[in-house]
Amino acid sequence: MLGSTSFRSVLLLVVPGLLSFFVPCCLSEIFSVKNPQAAAHTFLVLKTQEGKIVAVGEMTQTVRGARLTTRVNFHFDDGSRYEETTVFTQHGIFQLLTDHTLLTGPAFKNPAEVWINCRTGEVKVRDMKPGKEKDDQNGKGGDKGSIITSRVKIPPDLANGILPIIVENFPDDAQHTVTMIAATPKPRIVKLVLSSQGEDTFSVEKASYKAAHYVAKVELGGIAGVVAPLVGKQPPDTEFWVFKGPSPVFLKSAGPLSADNVIWQIEVASPTWSGREK
Repeated sequence: MLGSTSFRSVLLLVVPGLLSFFVPCCLSEIFSVKNPQAAAHTFLVLKTQEGKIVAVGEMTQTVRGARLTTRVNFHFDDGSRYEETTVFTQHGIFQLLTDHTLLTGPAFKNPAEVWINCRTGEVKVRDMKPGKEKDDQNGKGGDKGSIITSRVKIPPDLANGILPIIVENFPDDAQHTVTMIAATPKPRIVKLVLSSQGEDTFSVEKASYKAAHYVAKVELGGIAGVVAPLVGKQPPDTEFWVFKGPSPVFLKSAGPLSADNVIWQIEVASPTWSGREK
């Protein structure tokens, strides 16, 4: 069975795409550290809803004291790239320090780069659509697009990018609500409702197991919440499947990676071995 730390760390990348880019930050105390993260290296595949593999990638996680750095990358068949580097701590609760996300290539209708600094509340978004002029002050290495910088008053229960860890550390299967920040490109705080959907069955070879199924739904308030479903802007749900044992294991997820709202599945890659030449 897959190691708990490796796969749940991989899934840190799943949620940034809900309603454009979500900015990861800190958790409220209700989601305390029950299952600490550790060093890990995992190979990944990204699939369409129909099961076609469109990208391969890796997740590496390093630990220095209570500070962890997770790096995730996906390389698409069409040359597109998804990269994310997340730094967070686990002093009793999980608290994100910084996050950097890059989406480029034809797989994304809205290619962009996002920087987050949770301690200062600074959120920077670079629009990298073709035709955008290079930002004279911040552009580096030929990257194009202007950068919009905002400052956000961070809520104590912000949960962007680390929803799999939240799900794993649920105190129960009751419904829970956390807040998220959507950079569209101006940051906006929204609520995310997480609820249990019961159990699904999965198998490993001939052995069968039960996986807890959770759904994360974006709740848009005010007029936006009424209008969004009517104009097709309500972000899709993100789903998680986790094996609830003494050492919980995330099995897979399904949800968007960007504002395009395309649903992709993330799974750990199974190695294939070539036979020895005779």
